[in-house]
Amino acid sequence: MSLPPKPSLANMIESFFRQRLIAQRNSSPNTVAAYRDAMKLLLVFVSDRQGKAPNDLEVEDLDRDVVLDFLDYLEQERGNGVTTRNARLTAIRSFFHHVAMTDPPSIGIAKRVIDIPNKRTTRSVANYLSKDELKILLDAPDRTTPLGRRDHCLILFLGRTGARVSECCDINAADLHLEWPQQVLLRGKGKKERVVPLSEDTAQQLKALLDQRGLAPNSKAGVFVNARGERLTRHGVTHILKRAHATAAKTDTDLATKRISPHTLRHTTAMHLLKSGVDLTTIQSWLGHASVNTTHHYAEADLEMKQRALNRCNDPETPRLMYQPTDQLLTFLATLCGADRRITL
Repeated sequence: MSLPPKPSLANMIESFFRQRLIAQRNSSPNTVAAYRDAMKLLLVFVSDRQGKAPNDLEVEDLDRDVVLDFLDYLEQERGNGVTTRNARLTAIRSFFHHVAMTDPPSIGIAKRVIDIPNKRTTRSVANYLSKDELKILLDAPDRTTPLGRRDHCLILFLGRTGARVSECCDINAADLHLEWPQQVLLRGKGKKERVVPLSEDTAQQLKALLDQRGLAPNSKAGVFVNARGERLTRHGVTHILKRAHATAAKTDTDLATKRISPHTLRHTTAMHLLKSGVDLTTIQSWLGHASVNTTHHYAEADLEMKQRALNRCNDPETPRLMYQPTDQLLTFLATLCGADRRITL
């Protein structure tokens, strides 16, 4: 009995996207796009290295050493950070899980790639804006123009709701409920939906934006669009924030030193909620975090909260005691640090 023909790498990549990601896992378009970009970069890298067209590559051309070289290339030549490097690796490992199931003879190659660990990264303290800094940023757009009013509404929406940039770009007019109780339906990672309340001023600005564009409340049209009437993209939102930041930085030197991105406004929402006394579980639900451990990162960044906790302790001052060796061996060890250095308890 003859064995079935070995599937080509091109066929496995196509089935990975069409069957595994889209048909079986129902992955979001953002996930599919991220995995597509990772595989495209890998194929171009290996194609240049092997001197083969991408369509002629085989699974054996994508072994562990090649993938490791590709990850080094991302950091050293493309200037990607560790987080981006790990995200690309996640996509590649997911593909090789599919290889292991689709082509059993390639399990050995697949397992060696799957076993490549993520690179450790330093977790930075959350970057966020104070209420005064957020107000300065909100005042930056020229609200006498339609685009300026859109920019102001966009920044207000991100700063008040904590929505991810992809969630902001995806909302339709029908997702907004601008009468009491004002709220918005957001579609987050893994196609999970959540409802987030809207502040009074945010609801008013959104209503004015819909009226400006002549959108009905039940319209499926996007809320935030560019000058051509197309939905804003991640890059479009980032550009709007950079433009507002450049204007705001002229009047606030402290704000000029801060790096502002859509995620900065997400952090800002979380920190303002935390400082207002909202518990971490509620903030987790508000932001759509899968685990409260992610939300706990904001508590670690709140220095004022830590200082208040320290002030409540009012611990008595503890006197410092000099260490005294109790036998000859400990005396010898104590002398190794120098005669004038002492250990305190």
